Amino acid sequence: MRYIGLDLGTKTLGISISDETKTIASPFTTLRFSENNNDEILEELKKIIEEFKVEKIVLGLPKNMNNTIGDRALATIEFQKKISDFLNIEVELQDERLSTVSAHNYLLEADLSRKKRKKVVDKMAANIILQTYLDKEKGMKK
Repeated sequence: MRYIGLDLGTKTLGISISDETKTIASPFTTLRFSENNNDEILEELKKIIEEFKVEKIVLGLPKNMNNTIGDRALATIEFQKKISDFLNIEVELQDERLSTVSAHNYLLEADLSRKKRKKVVDKMAANIILQTYLDKEKGMKK
């Protein structure tokens, strides 16, 4: 059994997946959908969850820097309810402030071109979200 991490954007869903020991997160894929129409990817997400026997989803919650909930966070909470109902699986929210910024910084350090960074940044952000959650669950502070 594994966990997956999700980073929801307006047109993309970055996905990372844990190992079976729920210790290490790895970038997996990015699903694309029409702007603000994430219903388009529910079946594809379901296939991934079934294939990898996922027992929990960790969804990044994009709070504002002052810890308030804005429009993107509200859309994420709505998506949480939608996928929880559709997939009949636990969906936990994980504060994701600066995860995309961190992902961009990692990729810059890796000296990836802008074009290559754009292709992987969403799944890298999902990876940061999931790894943060896994570390917290195992009692490690990051």
